[in-house]
Order: sequence, then structure tokens, then C-alpha cells
Amino acid sequence: MQVRCLIVDDEKPARDELRFLLSEQESIDVVAEAESAEAAINLSRSIRPDVIFLDIQMGRQTGFDVIRTLMQEQENPPLFVFVTAFDSYAVDAFEASAVDYILKPVSEARLSTTLSRISKLMTERGDPLKQKLEHLLAQVSNKPNMQPAHTRISVETKGRIRLVDPEEIVYFDCEDSRIIAHTKNGEMPIYGISSMDRLEDHLSGSSFFRAHRSTLVNLNAIREFSPWFNGKYSLVMTDQKRSELTISRSRVKDFKLRLGL
Repeated sequence: MQVRCLIVDDEKPARDELRFLLSEQESIDVVAEAESAEAAINLSRSIRPDVIFLDIQMGRQTGFDVIRTLMQEQENPPLFVFVTAFDSYAVDAFEASAVDYILKPVSEARLSTTLSRISKLMTERGDPLKQKLEHLLAQVSNKPNMQPAHTRISVETKGRIRLVDPEEIVYFDCEDSRIIAHTKNGEMPIYGISSMDRLEDHLSGSSFFRAHRSTLVNLNAIREFSPWFNGKYSLVMTDQKRSELTISRSRVKDFKLRLGL
């Protein structure tokens, strides 16, 4: 019997990668993709997937919103597998045991473990599953301001995907439609996040500041700054090149507020 799956992620590269990995499994049929919680809910109503692989943070709504809505609407909701770069939710997900949790970037070995778990959980449809999902949602509801405790950035280096602590990164900018992470010693393209807006959301609550439409800077990696022309500010960063960046005039006020000036 094939397991019908729905992939939910607001980043197309992440959906493509997961679809590719799942397509190599004979027992899996990826029936649809969605780029938002709302689209996932609507698709699930019509196609009734067995399993939903979903990201947690997707703009204004989260993967938990998808679970909550489908729990209320469907007597036998699908199984849920979180596929996300946020690792602070792992304890809740595992304790609920009605879902699995995969940290990006997804490895074949970790996905294989998940699929084995899905095979076992498929027999647990009904009250036991719903009770575990209700337990998970109750935990999340008790933490309304819960933020990722440790956000990591996926970057491409030497043909592999590496997870980097944001504090290692001096700044991000866009080059040839790709986001580049600049560290003190070099630069690497980001994997899985294709827009600066999405990256800014991903790093919300951290030390990063949107200095320009195409630039995010680590406030802890500024060596010095000074007023520039037309109301802009000039930054000198702590990387080996002492990169010089510009804060646009419209963002100078917020920059000063972030620094307590």
C-alpha cells in the first residue's frame, strides 16, 4: 500500500529536495505540495493525505495551525512530520509521539527512520493518535511566545550542506539572485532560503538587522559606523576584508534604536 503524502514548506528548494528524496521510496506517493499553512489546510480537505510533511514557521501561520485546524475538522487526521530548521520544538514533537521531527537539511538515513515510524503509526489512527496530537497542541498553546532557542543556517560548502550558527556570520547579501553568508574568513551560499524577507523572519529575535533591502548585518559584527551622505550610515564589519556596508536612510532610525542610541 502506498502512503499518500503532502509536502508543506514556504521555500521551493526545500520542497524540491524533500520531493526528490521521497520519490526514491516505492511506498511513498507525493500527491501535492503547498507553500503556506492555508494552502496546506485547503489541500488536505480535498485530497486527504495519509501524511503531511510540514515546516513549522511559515510566515503568519505555523505548522501547528495546520494540525489544530485539521484536528477540529477531521475525525481521522493525517500523520504529521515536522521538517524544519528550528530545533527547539523537538522535545514537544517527540513527547507527543504522534508526529516525527526531521531537522533540515534532510538526510536519507534520517528520512528512512521516519518512514519506518510512519509505517507503524499508520495502524494507530483514531483516538490514540488524536489524544497525542491534542497533547502536543496543548503544550504549544501553553507557550504562546515560544521562539526557536537555537536557529541555524544551512549553507552550501564543498558540495555538502552544513549547519552554521548565525553568530559565525558577519552579514548576508544577495549576489546573482542567491543569498550569500559572509563569515570572517569567507563566504557561502545559503541553502533552502531564497528571499531576504524569509531570512529576516528566520532570524527574528536575533542580533541581525536589515540594513538595506538586500543586506542583513550582524550587529555584533560591526567594527565601526559613521554618518554618510544623504542621511545614510556607513558600516565597517569585522571580517578580514573589513567590508564596508551601507544602512539606507529609511532604516537609520531603527538602527539607532537597536543600538540604544
